[in-house]
Amino acid sequence: MEENIKREKKKPEARSRGSQVAFWLLAFGFCLLLIPFFVPFYALQLPLEPIRDSGQTITGAYEGWYPNPDGSFSLLVGYFNRNQKETLDIPAGPNNRIEPGGPDQGQPTHFLPRRQWGVFTITVPKDFGDKKLTWTLTANGQPTSIPMTLNPLWVIEPFKDAGIGNTPPALRFEPGGIAYQGPPRGIARTFNTKLSEELPLTVWLTDDGLRPPEARPNDNPPATVAWSKFRGPGTVTFANAKPKMDDEGRASTSATFSMPGEYILRAQVNDASGDGGGGFQCCWTNVHVKVNVSPP
Repeated sequence: MEENIKREKKKPEARSRGSQVAFWLLAFGFCLLLIPFFVPFYALQLPLEPIRDSGQTITGAYEGWYPNPDGSFSLLVGYFNRNQKETLDIPAGPNNRIEPGGPDQGQPTHFLPRRQWGVFTITVPKDFGDKKLTWTLTANGQPTSIPMTLNPLWVIEPFKDAGIGNTPPALRFEPGGIAYQGPPRGIARTFNTKLSEELPLTVWLTDDGLRPPEARPNDNPPATVAWSKFRGPGTVTFANAKPKMDDEGRASTSATFSMPGEYILRAQVNDASGDGGGGFQCCWTNVHVKVNVSPP
């Protein structure tokens, strides 16, 4: 009799454990269903999908949107070049267009390999409402398109991490000068040079020093900068595309150009959160620089 009573007392506990397991399985399944809403399909790489050096597509990557003080909105956009090594130049036009209002809305025409985060912005008016822009790219004969809207699911906060208070690193072109932080806003600086000359590029970097909890301790500088071509008719060669900052926060390099014309260079500044801020849309900085290159 006592043995039967003990067994009966254990039944509720077993049922409770079974309920807990069922609850967590349901919760896990629900999270899986939500993934497509928060992770764009082009960011998901199939486990067995081979990574090739060339011949693959390029897809725009809509990072999200944020409001501006004047009531307008900014759409933050990057891209994913699926090639491991192939860099492509696709002029604004039929194969690189943003519509309506395009084809040219300031998007890149030079595409580096792999994922590039938040490389340009498009400003839309405060009455944009439920309208949509579409970025279509054709690379290696394969077209891809992405929509960009003001869907509330895509609102982002690129100027401050709400969790730890981290802010994007700042870039200046002279000590104490204007600080550029977060997504690119137009052209920050214009330079003039000749085809036969090297263009010196010196910036000063600062950061608040806040690190995400998952960041491992290291001796890396608080901020790093990487220069790349964004648009332009020829090849841009940097003496050092990733110059290290010195004790005063200064990072210097130079660039040469293979053809005369108008170029836009991009300086990307990362802090400890890394490329794309670890995928949370904060905290990194992109700055655009225009260079007018004249014949020698």
